[in-house]
Amino acid sequence: MKRLIAITQICLLLALGSCYSFKGISIPPEVQSFTIIPFENNANNVVPTLAQTFSERLKDKVLTESRLNYANANGDVEFKGAITAYRISPVAPTPNATTAFNRLEIEVMVDYACVTKPDLDWNNQFRRFADYDSGTDLASVQDQLIEEINEQLVEDIFNKAFNNW
Repeated sequence: MKRLIAITQICLLLALGSCYSFKGISIPPEVQSFTIIPFENNANNVVPTLAQTFSERLKDKVLTESRLNYANANGDVEFKGAITAYRISPVAPTPNATTAFNRLEIEVMVDYACVTKPDLDWNNQFRRFADYDSGTDLASVQDQLIEEINEQLVEDIFNKAFNNW
């Protein structure tokens, strides 16, 4: 009987927890639209499509997780910036003087402007990475790693812009 009550309570907590969302809590009511100026590739040795992929990922995130509408220009809030670093470095040295993992790191500089509330404007650098086995050819895992890193970067940017994190 106690087990049934505990399971029921857990299910109830999970159900109630999923009803409440923090998304959009810090977007001023007068802000109705956003614009993303396509990001630039300013890093050395970067994948040519990375900036476009990143810009689209950010656009999709704001569209799906906020009440804001996309505007090609003159949105109430604006994102612009550049990919400033794309680097691969060895990590996790082994006793054989080799490394067990390599790290792909992507760095993005973002300028955020809010037309209706300029005090919310910011300029910030975001950096994320993903590790992969050093015996693996980067070309075979690069797209997956970029997807992972972009997801993390976009989440960080979204939270800074709209959740004051």
